[in-house]
Amino acid sequence: MNRKEASHRKMPKIVVKFGGSNLRSQQDIENVLTVIRNYQRPLVVVVSAFYGITDMLEEMLFKAQHDHTTIGANLDKLIGRKRDTIFSLIRDRDIQEETRALLDERIRALKRYLKGVNYIGEIPPFVSDMVMSFGERLSATIMTALLRDRGVACEEVTPEDIGLITDGGFGNAEVDFDASREAVAQRFSGEETAIVPGFYGISREGRVTLFGRGGSDYTAASIAACIGAGSLDIWKDVDGFQTADPKLVADTHGIHQLTYTEAAELAYFGAKILHPRTVEPLMAQRIPIRIFNIANVESVTTPYTIISANGTQKDDVIKSVSYSDDFCILKLEGPGVGNKPGILAKVTGEMDHKGINIKSVITSQTSINFLLGLKDLEPAHQAVLGMKLTAVQNIITESDLSVIAAVGEGLLEKHGIAVRMFGAVSKRGINMEIISVGASPVAAYFIVRQSDRNEAVRAIHAEFFNNPEVNHDTDKKHN
Repeated sequence: MNRKEASHRKMPKIVVKFGGSNLRSQQDIENVLTVIRNYQRPLVVVVSAFYGITDMLEEMLFKAQHDHTTIGANLDKLIGRKRDTIFSLIRDRDIQEETRALLDERIRALKRYLKGVNYIGEIPPFVSDMVMSFGERLSATIMTALLRDRGVACEEVTPEDIGLITDGGFGNAEVDFDASREAVAQRFSGEETAIVPGFYGISREGRVTLFGRGGSDYTAASIAACIGAGSLDIWKDVDGFQTADPKLVADTHGIHQLTYTEAAELAYFGAKILHPRTVEPLMAQRIPIRIFNIANVESVTTPYTIISANGTQKDDVIKSVSYSDDFCILKLEGPGVGNKPGILAKVTGEMDHKGINIKSVITSQTSINFLLGLKDLEPAHQAVLGMKLTAVQNIITESDLSVIAAVGEGLLEKHGIAVRMFGAVSKRGINMEIISVGASPVAAYFIVRQSDRNEAVRAIHAEFFNNPEVNHDTDKKHN
């Protein structure tokens, strides 16, 4: 054993995650392979599906319910895309043939599930989760083959292999860390690089359960927590977190340090850099999250953004402005409905029974406002209608909304921040439907019509990042 290998044995492993945006073209794939080799140490690599494959699987699943003729054609299209990758990038004939055989086996399994959907004419949740997991399974197989072809000692390791146990909820599961930690840590104690398909885990009964769209980040974070990783490195095709969405604001700045709470709130309120649940498993162990840009393949030690317990606090507090269009309101109106005993408990209990996620609840004397995701609005509306609540006179649904959030440590501690935020928006003549300050120690948010979203984001950004009277360069350590 040489000195470098010995030192690697003593160091905790790094978990590295690559998303679908890193896996669009052959050049993208070559960049990922270069990054993995540049670490020069054993890794746990978590991969998403190749770009566009998850959408393709979702479409195949939907069409298979009613038309069996689409199954073969769509699978041929899927196989064609995968084989193009294999034959163009894998040079070793033995690895090429071995990988093709494994992919063919998985495609046949996928075909059986799609035929089953067509036979019964519906999509059971456990079948949906299984089918949707195939994108990650296929990409992990191919990435493993490509690395082996380039001389990297590695193996594909699935969530079934490592015992990544979930709570059993289909479509939006959570990892059961008590059931998973020991087995996962043991499985990754060796010296080979492991390639893991993200997006899903396994219930105690052995069924595939998804972590929700974008859930490969959560897979990587959960594994990092189980093994006590040195860091979770997430590679993107952008320069980490910014002060606002560059598509809306021309003069954004990069954010080099965020606390766990700041990053979680930004992700929750629409920043696309992280899945909202990525931070949760890592906070207790203080495992840092490092964000890299795949455009700089040589820089495996210099991240664009570091998320940790030790952030900085700006003099004017606000680090970033984020937004999400995936919010809507279900409003229950009636005299005294806000403080009538039992109504809120009954409604939240019914929504929980129906699997509806409540993002927030804001109450007053005459109104209870449930903030929901768009897909949950109509099911929630029907659920409440079916309850026949006598105290509720009107049930109102509102969509076409955006939630705008300003995030930064110290937001509740420094006077005047919220006033400046809401004042900047008000000066532009924008009406704020609902305002919330205090629900989070690092975030204040409000709701506007989607037509006002862009202007609202620009107004807040201009107030906090383009104000010549404010010093933006003085940061204070925050623990």
